[in-house]
Amino acid sequence: MEETRTDSSRYWYGASEEDRRRRAVEVLEAFRLYRAAEVAMRRRTRESMSMGENELLVLRYLLKADRAGRSVSPSEITRYLGVSTASTTAIIDRLEKSGHVTRVPHPSDRRSIHIVATAASDAEVRATLGRMHERMMSAVLDMTPEESAIVIACLTRLQEAVDEVDPHAEAAAPARETVDVEI
Repeated sequence: MEETRTDSSRYWYGASEEDRRRRAVEVLEAFRLYRAAEVAMRRRTRESMSMGENELLVLRYLLKADRAGRSVSPSEITRYLGVSTASTTAIIDRLEKSGHVTRVPHPSDRRSIHIVATAASDAEVRATLGRMHERMMSAVLDMTPEESAIVIACLTRLQEAVDEVDPHAEAAAPARETVDVEI
């Protein structure tokens, strides 16, 4: 009489491929849900500050550069956003009109300008994003060193996986079995 193996006896041999794939899908689904929540939070932040996505990106970029003691030119903003110079000018114009940035003369090249975030915009960003950053910090503050290492390693592997995406190579590659996980 042949004995049938139950799922509870798998611990001797490790998880089945099906179990491993199910857990992988659950992890990816949790990341997808987190990402969706983060995208929604960023949309709410932009709406509360009456800004578009690029305006908020520029403002955060300028504030980070200011903390590092760096000045930012309009051409640097153009490269950062990957948009045209006309789009950059329109973004800077809107931010200047709303009082979030100012144009200041370059200290040594009078033909050039730098874009600087205003103190009021720094305070507004801190007030708007500060509470969210505190909640996020509270969510991970009590992780053990081992838990932190696992999460960091997983996120690093996921980052490497998405950074390797080449749409031309993907189109030329033969189709493989895919996992039904929304992105």
